[in-house]
Amino acid sequence: MTGPRLARALAAPAPGWTTAADAIVVGTGIAGLTAALELRSRVPRVLLVTKGALSSGSTVWAQGGIAAALHPDDTPDAHLTDTLAAGGGLSDPEAVRVLVTEGPDRVRELVARGTSFDVGPDGGIALTREGGHRADRIAHAGGDATGAEISRALVAQIEAVRDDPGIEVLENALVLDVLTGAPGPDGHRSVAGVTLHVRGAGSRDGVGAALAPVVVLATGGIGQVFRSSTNPPGATGDGIAAALRAGAAVGDLEFVQFHPTVLWQGMGAKGQLPLISEAVRGEGALLLDVDGARFMPAEHELAELAPRDVVAHAIVRRMAATNADHVLLDARHLGAGFLRRRFPTITARLLAQGIDWTEEPVPVAPAQHYHSGGVVTDPRGRTSVPGLYAVGEVACTGVHGANRLASNSLLEGLVFAHRAARDVVRQVEDGGPRRAPEPEERPGGAALVAAAARSRVQRATSDGAGPVRSAESLERAAQALAGVRTDAHRATDVVADPQVAEWETTTVHQVASALVHAARVREESRGGHFRTDFPAPDPAWRRRVTLALDEDGTLREVERAREVVPNLPR
Repeated sequence: MTGPRLARALAAPAPGWTTAADAIVVGTGIAGLTAALELRSRVPRVLLVTKGALSSGSTVWAQGGIAAALHPDDTPDAHLTDTLAAGGGLSDPEAVRVLVTEGPDRVRELVARGTSFDVGPDGGIALTREGGHRADRIAHAGGDATGAEISRALVAQIEAVRDDPGIEVLENALVLDVLTGAPGPDGHRSVAGVTLHVRGAGSRDGVGAALAPVVVLATGGIGQVFRSSTNPPGATGDGIAAALRAGAAVGDLEFVQFHPTVLWQGMGAKGQLPLISEAVRGEGALLLDVDGARFMPAEHELAELAPRDVVAHAIVRRMAATNADHVLLDARHLGAGFLRRRFPTITARLLAQGIDWTEEPVPVAPAQHYHSGGVVTDPRGRTSVPGLYAVGEVACTGVHGANRLASNSLLEGLVFAHRAARDVVRQVEDGGPRRAPEPEERPGGAALVAAAARSRVQRATSDGAGPVRSAESLERAAQALAGVRTDAHRATDVVADPQVAEWETTTVHQVASALVHAARVREESRGGHFRTDFPAPDPAWRRRVTLALDEDGTLREVERAREVVPNLPR
């Protein structure tokens, strides 16, 4: 199946300023902040780039918690077993073992860096359970504000060293493209830095170039590729698209996690929607259909605590059976005092919508929440482009496979950001490249999609590649995306100039095109990918769909083999 043709650069003005660093970290969620803190003082100069304010990373929105085998009765092996079960047979056991064995120490380091987790009667970290976990191993903070607390602590660590000459924080900076040098003897282009657009930063205003031999992408998710999502507005898939344009391999793009219990606000709702954390079901809340009947016990042995894909698909089927556009989450039996104490953030958000969940069930429906795929990496965060790393949600480490286990996302960002940073430090200590290669323009052309086309792109992706898909829906989506004009910068009849809204919309279009193609390639149902024309898992598809752009920009499937990530020096 021939994939779409995508431009290998964004249409943008030539850089008006230049800076240099030894390593550039893009993103300020848990992964980006961890990488920057680990690199600071260990490499001479680090540039930390964030799309908004320093504290605006997606981590702040994480409600549920962070999973780790911290309880004396729990073990990394048990955590590994639950993670592999949720991954639908596609998780990489090596990557999962790294996650579960290093995770507890990384969480303890978060505490050392100032994170205040909720504690139990014995003074130790309080641990709860979420869907797919067979043990209490979810650490949380502020009841349902875990991400906000982790982000606060890590941002405070960065602020404490912000005047250090070894680190620079560049806020309100949108990374446009990953720069690369000329192809080497092996055909690979090494990283040379990034181009970026800075809004209102004195001399560093407008488009510039930051040169470095190492770039760590920690740009988060793809929520704005869909019409409705729990992701913040800045989650436009920037890192995946930039890495793809630079020649990196991407994998598992078709596996999109739709959170089962997102507050239903009517058919016209769009943008970032409030989610009702899985931790609520972990505490005993029940799912009911619009007739008041509980339905999850007949769907899975873990009932409401089944993996998210199971719960989301069960909800979709129940909505169809009852001719409804939502189901109900009933937590009333947990008690008003408990709900207000354990989930203060959710309680406040629901009250703002006129819902008192201590007195009435909450209307919920699935919406896009997390992306299990991304830029393919090895266990050290290295991609197929030498010098380019990816950590956090933007990366495809192999941990999640076809479906992420609840609360493994913060842990993955934490563990693999630490590993990536240590790998960079090791290379610097071993006398690795300290200067970026001269950037060279790549073949394949440049693109710009008008901001006005974003709703069209989102509609095509949501209708064609939502929780339930088919060959017909995906074909319609592919055709709709192919019909979007990507040369708006050359057109006289399209209102579009190279600027933030257009660059983000171009990225959204490229990620949507690649995601839909991956979903068309995988002719089975597994994890977060469900096709009505292939409703069962197929052993022949127990492999990763890995995609990359040819020199001319054609998206093609490449073999899932170790050489997808080059055998770089260890």
